[in-house]
Amino acid sequence: MGRFRVRAEVVTLGCRLNIAESERIRSMLGREKNIVVINSCAVTSEAVRQTRQAIRKARRERPDARLLVTGCAADIEREQLAAMPEVDGLIANEAKLDPRRYNVSPCEGRDLVRSSAARVGSRSLPSQGLAITNHTRAFVAVQNGCNHSCTFCVIPQGRGSSRSLTIAEVLREVERHLEQDAPEVVLTGVDVTSWGADLPGSPKLGALVRTVLEEFPQLRRLRMSSLDGIEVDGELFELFTGETRVMPHIHLSLQHGHDLVLKRMKRRHSRADAVALVERLKARRPEIAVGADLIAGFPTEDEEMHAANRSIIGELEIVHGHIFPYSPRPGTPAARMPQIEKQTIRRRAAELRECVNQVRDAWLRTLVGRPQRVLAERDGSGYAENFARVALPAGTSAGSIFEVTPTAIEQGILK
Repeated sequence: MGRFRVRAEVVTLGCRLNIAESERIRSMLGREKNIVVINSCAVTSEAVRQTRQAIRKARRERPDARLLVTGCAADIEREQLAAMPEVDGLIANEAKLDPRRYNVSPCEGRDLVRSSAARVGSRSLPSQGLAITNHTRAFVAVQNGCNHSCTFCVIPQGRGSSRSLTIAEVLREVERHLEQDAPEVVLTGVDVTSWGADLPGSPKLGALVRTVLEEFPQLRRLRMSSLDGIEVDGELFELFTGETRVMPHIHLSLQHGHDLVLKRMKRRHSRADAVALVERLKARRPEIAVGADLIAGFPTEDEEMHAANRSIIGELEIVHGHIFPYSPRPGTPAARMPQIEKQTIRRRAAELRECVNQVRDAWLRTLVGRPQRVLAERDGSGYAENFARVALPAGTSAGSIFEVTPTAIEQGILK
């Protein structure tokens, strides 16, 4: 008898775009391939460390499997990852959704290390394909790559320039997920608010969102992934504030609360821009929950700048905070700036997280006793429309949406 072949396994690190792509990789590989794919992240040095850790863990658990690495680290850290004895091959980030790449031999996989850089930046997006998802939310990648040059960011090296799916392509992908009864669709990408800039007529993201809602009245919940606040167009703003099927949850690619640091990061917004946007949103839809990415310990950051970073958490009422301790990334301008001591960076990151926890706890207390519409996940919890996490009774059917009135808070979860 032939040796039993274990189904494919995809290990995902990093962003929601990686989640969306991993679901398609898993579907593409099917159930009968003894293969492990690490869909890696390289946004920080810690993300790279976790990628290497995931590779070693996967090899220990699946010693006989073919282990391939893709994702941003497969391009940005390709020589280092190729040198790991656990790795059988690398697949360029741009080629990760091409099924032919997963049929190469380990030797050919390593050859991709030398050729991947030439393919990054291709204007075409890989075909989407129908994903078998491990999530009750369906992630639809409408855009990939980035045309900006933030001084701290290495992602354009791994994702290339910005490319958009057409409206027709997005509609086909959403339709496929709705045919699988997806209760919520999340539109995601590397720089989602740049969607459309490379398409004829340069349509704005708001036009795409409105078209999705109009074409699919059966779509119950539409959520947006991280947005560049300065690029939120008028139509998207109107949908956030006036369309109940667009979830009251906006996550901003904020990065810092001090204008000089933002300038050194080459961000295109000021602190005042972010404050004004949130004030306008909450004036029209007070229940909107705000999330944000913030970097602690950016080069040249002094205590006054750090204090501004802390204070913007309260000013914007950031309840879903992603705090990143700064780490220099290869080839970025910020890596050549005067660096902050690692111990100081860790302290400042901890202080930012504590600020977010305080704001979040106060916000959660306002939700106790108030009915929440919750989408059940598969882990015994679910997410309200404002993305508050809610504990659910045992046996709750994953993918169902129902009303829950929380009576308490336990470890940051409504119960």
